[in-house]
Amino acid sequence: MVGNHSGVIRFYLEGFSGSPEFRHTLFAIFFFSFFVTLMGNVVIIVIVCADHRLHSPMYFFLGHLSVLDILITSTIIPPMLGGLLMSEILTMSFSACVTQLFLYLSLGTTEFVLLGAMAVDRYVAVCHPLRYDIIMNSQVCLWVVILSWVFGFLFEIWPVYATFQLSFCRSTLVNHFFCERGLLLKLSCDDTIFLEFILFLLAIVILFGSLLPTVISYTYIISTILKIPSASGRRKAFSTCASHFTFVVIGYGTCLFLYVKPKQTQAAEYNKVVSLMISVVTPLLTPFIFTLRNDKVKEVLRDGMQHCCHLFKAQQECNTRLRERSHHQIGGMVTTG
Repeated sequence: MVGNHSGVIRFYLEGFSGSPEFRHTLFAIFFFSFFVTLMGNVVIIVIVCADHRLHSPMYFFLGHLSVLDILITSTIIPPMLGGLLMSEILTMSFSACVTQLFLYLSLGTTEFVLLGAMAVDRYVAVCHPLRYDIIMNSQVCLWVVILSWVFGFLFEIWPVYATFQLSFCRSTLVNHFFCERGLLLKLSCDDTIFLEFILFLLAIVILFGSLLPTVISYTYIISTILKIPSASGRRKAFSTCASHFTFVVIGYGTCLFLYVKPKQTQAAEYNKVVSLMISVVTPLLTPFIFTLRNDKVKEVLRDGMQHCCHLFKAQQECNTRLRERSHHQIGGMVTTG
């Protein structure tokens, strides 16, 4: 039996099996995805902070959603990339495994709470537009974000603590690319049925607790949009919610398959595929979902690119004038000489 001593236990992450060529191909794919995720979400954060046209509750929440996506991918992908480059199985210490799982679950919980808040924000914007600025004022938005972060991290303390209080009497080889909770429970020699049931209930509380205001909000939103007489008015009203709704479908759909089931331990390959959707694909799609389907963000990006082009042209013209001036000065000196 392996006791729970942080200095003794080491977990071995099997990651992705296959030939070195296959692993290097996966490395290239995931590295490119990680780079695009970072750059896309950083661009969203920068334009939300820099452009006054995006200084509204919706984009304030979007900026924090991008921060969460960056942190989630940074928690999972770098160790996974290291494992793909290594010929041996990736070794992770007890404390590193605890930290990774805690950050992954806490950031994910925070994101779901924030998605619920964004749904309520869209409800107020569509159904009560005249009172929107009063209801969703800056102080309310700030407190919503603070409480989302605090709740997300406090809520996951006990589940992670309870998971790592188990005794691991079997091999500590985890057939995954990160310290996934379901497989950690499978490695324990303790009876985990009760703990799995409690974790199932907590997953229900998080996912359906944040999904409920989303469903209620969109029920009222759709009802209000259908009452708008003009087609252009309906299209404009729905466009303000389309990005958030798309992200909700992708995010909740993948997590429902992974976490909301009484039996936490399931096939490793199934775990890997769904976890890739959550930690790699969804954060990668976030910048595209919120830019390609949002006219205001596209307008800000277009203006920003035009401004950068003007600055670049102005710099080129300035350099050209400086070169011409220097040539004239050299030519004058030669003539004088």
